[in-house]
Amino acid sequence: MDDKTPPLRLVDPDETLEERDVDSVASRSVGDHLHNAELLVEILPYIQRWRGKVVVIKYGGNAMTDSALARRFAEDVVLMHQVGILPLVVHGGGPQIGDLMERLGKKPEFRDGLRVTDAETLDIARMVLVGKVNRDIVGAINIHGPLAVGVSGEDGGLITAAARNPELGFVGDVDSVDPALLTKLFAEGLIPVMSTIGADASGQAYNINADTVAGAVAEAIGAEKVVYLTNVEGLYEDLDNKDSLIRRVSADELQTKIESGQITDGMIPKIEACIRAVKNGVTSAHLLDGRIPHVALLEIFTDAGIGTMIAD
Repeated sequence: MDDKTPPLRLVDPDETLEERDVDSVASRSVGDHLHNAELLVEILPYIQRWRGKVVVIKYGGNAMTDSALARRFAEDVVLMHQVGILPLVVHGGGPQIGDLMERLGKKPEFRDGLRVTDAETLDIARMVLVGKVNRDIVGAINIHGPLAVGVSGEDGGLITAAARNPELGFVGDVDSVDPALLTKLFAEGLIPVMSTIGADASGQAYNINADTVAGAVAEAIGAEKVVYLTNVEGLYEDLDNKDSLIRRVSADELQTKIESGQITDGMIPKIEACIRAVKNGVTSAHLLDGRIPHVALLEIFTDAGIGTMIAD
């Protein structure tokens, strides 16, 4: 949106015409109104295409910590919901967990992009993810109406977890996903917002990488696509060359890049999740730059070719 485009004005349906700022509305040219109408017509085929389809959005990075971007993200999710798409938000909270750990005098430790999690760190992660981050996202969405419900992987047997590696402590992998709770929420016209603490059969909780959970949930619920909001534009052939952005890549090609060492560190869990999702029935996975306002809408409602798409 450029500087010449007037801001949207939400009109109270109970407000009379005389009570509205008629002069302000009238001051907008017919061209402005026509432009807005044309935009609505342009997205109609996309609305028809995606109506009734589940789109899983992994939410994290700058898109979460920047207040303006967070507000716009909530608006995007509400818009998707209002046009008949079934958005499912899976969120991380790594920076917030790290901040609280440091305030408590505990130094974060990572191995292969995963946080080493002892019992104290697990308690911190549960407090931050379930009690803070999830509440904030649900609240931002519900400003626009009673639409969002916060859930944890521990709720309703949603995620059964298994220990990933003893050296990582209480870091889990997804053993199985039971999407029944999510299906019920969709049937009630609600937006699930999911934090990524899961539990094993004994009730032991585990912190699970949010990228991994997003892919696994997308598989289990039969999502049409899974979208990852990141702090980069997408995948590059050469990190030092910003013109080498990969627009589309297959799951097999990505696996080769992991094995060759071209993909490293914190990007590995994200890419592994994309590979598994696409190989197990999700039509496509997308890595998008979450620093761009409304980037998820650009992906869904345009053919702009945003970010990197993984599809076979």
